[in-house]
Amino acid sequence: MRIFVCFLLLNLISCGKQDPSNQIDKLVGYWEIESVAMPDGEVKEFSISTIVDFIEVSENKGVRTKVSPQLDGSFINNGVAEKFDITIENDSLQLYYSTPFDRWKETVLIATDSILKVLNRDNKIYTYSKFKKFDLIK
Repeated sequence: MRIFVCFLLLNLISCGKQDPSNQIDKLVGYWEIESVAMPDGEVKEFSISTIVDFIEVSENKGVRTKVSPQLDGSFINNGVAEKFDITIENDSLQLYYSTPFDRWKETVLIATDSILKVLNRDNKIYTYSKFKKFDLIK
């Protein structure tokens, strides 16, 4: 019985982890921040955000751009794009960003069709949900 329980627990743990290579395509799209979990356990919730992250991926490279959603369903780009390289290290998807001013890494914890969670270099966990476009003007 003990062996069965150990096998079951091991199976559940291994099934719970996403394959990092399957997460890459899930990064693409418009993402709205929901919350930030601080290293001390505090969680900052965002109920409304006027800025959305737009992520594009091609091969093992990507671009993250801040955009403002408009009521007609379009977006206004703020002109700032952060390029990143995508690698798989230690069974995790890593995003290596580089701008003329800084370099940093984010670890993708979860990437699905509706949720994106990343861990940044300050040990903050950012949770995003897939943004649903406005289309109030028909």
